[in-house]
Amino acid sequence: MSNAKQFDVVVIGGGPGGYIAAIRAAQLGFNTACIDDWNNAKGGPAPGGTCTNVGCIPSKALLQSSEHYEHAGHGFKEHGIEVSGLSLNLGQLLKRKDGVVKANNDGILYLFKKNKVSFFHGRGSFAGAGEGGYTINVSGQTTDTLQAKHVVVATGSNARELPGAAFDEKLILSNTGALAIDAVPANLGVIGAGVIGLEMGSVWRRLGAKVTVLEGLPTFLGAVDEQIAKEAQKLFTKQGLSINLGCKIGAITKGENNVTVEYADAKGEAQKATFDKLIVSIGRVPNTNGLNIESVGLKLDDRGFVVVDDECRTNLPNVWAVGDVVRGPMLAHKAEEEGVAVAERIAGQHGHVNFNTIPWVIYTSPEIAWVGKTEQALKAEGVAYKAGTFPFMANGRARALGDTNGMVKFLADATTDEILGVHIIGPMASELISEAVVAMEFKASAEDIARICHAHPSLSEATKEAALAVDKRSLNF
Repeated sequence: MSNAKQFDVVVIGGGPGGYIAAIRAAQLGFNTACIDDWNNAKGGPAPGGTCTNVGCIPSKALLQSSEHYEHAGHGFKEHGIEVSGLSLNLGQLLKRKDGVVKANNDGILYLFKKNKVSFFHGRGSFAGAGEGGYTINVSGQTTDTLQAKHVVVATGSNARELPGAAFDEKLILSNTGALAIDAVPANLGVIGAGVIGLEMGSVWRRLGAKVTVLEGLPTFLGAVDEQIAKEAQKLFTKQGLSINLGCKIGAITKGENNVTVEYADAKGEAQKATFDKLIVSIGRVPNTNGLNIESVGLKLDDRGFVVVDDECRTNLPNVWAVGDVVRGPMLAHKAEEEGVAVAERIAGQHGHVNFNTIPWVIYTSPEIAWVGKTEQALKAEGVAYKAGTFPFMANGRARALGDTNGMVKFLADATTDEILGVHIIGPMASELISEAVVAMEFKASAEDIARICHAHPSLSEATKEAALAVDKRSLNF
């Protein structure tokens, strides 16, 4: 098509996978475009995808604000800081969150300019394939036709709806609505005790809501190391989150200002609960809406994911897919790694993503973070291992912070001492896990970490001590 704008690489989607893929492709010398259809409140572009707009970034802003509020109401007294007349300005709290989101949106637009990535604000869809590559239509805020030699599909995921309980974002909320409740609900229901359910439940509990979590599975945080998950359940329950496992959800009925959930509890007994708001966080589904994949024959699997090989190649030549729309963990940083790897593969390099060292984080309080294998996985695989744990209760910095819940846990190969997994529940676990990721990438042994000097007093000493504990020689516990 002569009037189409010509590009080497066109990325559809401007979330973590997409915008990073576009920037890396541009750095490698390709004429690159990125298409994204998120709008801000004024109808302007809001790149960054779910993560920036209604996911990781705004949830962390609310978690931070709500934690400050809880500290002021309960924790400051112990430090000799007396607060009287404490009140919550929820409007300002949400406004700050929106400001944090906008700064991230604007940052991505700046990075596109800096790296000479052409940005198109609208929805990208396939419009056919020819000798010169693929024709991509952009419709929405801008209408354009692009011609691409390579296409990277990075269209992300959407919240999974519960059958018979569609999201209205007023009473039945996805992560989008959960981040924008305009008054603290007296009674908040959460279906799904996963990352989103626990983080959002934590935010609104701290701000004054009575939070009830209904989880279908019989175990709490089944993907987390069992010892860590048990500790988490104990601490969250103590904080006031009512966690109910093994629930079979039945009818969900909306009233004028409330939602009633009928469910069978773990014993099979019929229960009924009425909530002011209901957050449904039962996972996410890949998003290929409006991509017009039929026009080119892009293949999906039976769950709706774009089919890719280990290198993110689809069934079509020079069409790639990354992030939540393909197999693997639905994590922003996994999408980013795949985005970089694909750009490098297009350039003939050997991009690499190691799924075994992708860190996971739950930003509750205490935070939970892990990398590698859990103890139950090693048992199931019949791997001989040694474990070492160290409690934050015995860490000087944690005592000074007044945040001594939790522990660091190391799992190492019984023969070689290679680190197989590290699991943390406690203060700043999201930051501490990086040392473990680096160690595992370099195939370090637990002894390697045990023999490295860690600053004192610091939370990272708990990592060193847990590594020492693998050899049953921790020094401070």
